[in-house]
Amino acid sequence: MNDDASTARANDDVKSMSFEQALEALENIVNDLERGDVPLEQSIRIYERGEALKAHCDRLLKAAEDKVEKIRLSREGAPTGTEPLDQQ
Repeated sequence: MNDDASTARANDDVKSMSFEQALEALENIVNDLERGDVPLEQSIRIYERGEALKAHCDRLLKAAEDKVEKIRLSREGAPTGTEPLDQQ
């Protein structure tokens, strides 16, 4: 069985993936698991990798959301600056 350290080492490459790369890898894992023809040990490994990919995607999305800003317009429709998208 995998221990936490070997699982972490096996998923080290996830941190360097773009959102699109991680999402594609996650979709491949879901497809493999849904087929149901993957041996149990391999299923566990790829499920753990899927968890790492999902967490990475979540971090990247949160970072992107933090950067998104809404453009403020004057009454005439000219841009006057920016503000956070979800200002409350």
